[in-house]
Amino acid sequence: MHAEEKFTDATWPASPEKATLEGKNKYLGFWLFLGGETVLFASLFATYLALKDKVPDDNMALAKDLFELPLTFIATMLLLTSSLTSVYAMYHMKNRDFKKMQSWLLVTVLLGAAFLGLEVYEFNHYVHEFGHTFTSSAFGSSFYTLVGFHGGHVAFGLMWIISLMVRNAKRGLNLYNAPKFYLASLYWHFIDVVWVFIFTVVYLMGMVG
Repeated sequence: MHAEEKFTDATWPASPEKATLEGKNKYLGFWLFLGGETVLFASLFATYLALKDKVPDDNMALAKDLFELPLTFIATMLLLTSSLTSVYAMYHMKNRDFKKMQSWLLVTVLLGAAFLGLEVYEFNHYVHEFGHTFTSSAFGSSFYTLVGFHGGHVAFGLMWIISLMVRNAKRGLNLYNAPKFYLASLYWHFIDVVWVFIFTVVYLMGMVG
């Protein structure tokens, strides 16, 4: 079956992301990539836990002094909601409704961008109000590396989705780009799952002390 083959709603495959050999190969390669990403994030989590609250001055702010749960909770809800909207997008992709898929992807992008905006505000607040910078302490270095690295993944995910939306705006759906949209959605779910761990390990455990 060729990617450029014309389809009707009746002949569109139930799983267009894996309907071709190329799509299946991309799917397999993506899971191998996520395995490496998981190991990398696990290393960053372990480093953070080892260096948490390791500051050179007893007067410097610790995790329980820095974190504000309401702000972080709002950011978490934005990112988790964006994961749900990406599910809706893939539902419409499987049903060959390109316009609705694009609409839900746009909502996903807007929610992700709002999350990044809150993260930038959070970092700026820590730097100016508490002097908590990347070089101020081992705690600062481990915190900004872990949370900032995740933020970088969010930014990459947004650029990935936007690029797919723009590039295929006039092409519509086919078996060549369907796997690309699907894998971008899987990637988005991955960074959402990572954030749930960050929210729990960094923020909730940090506020407990």
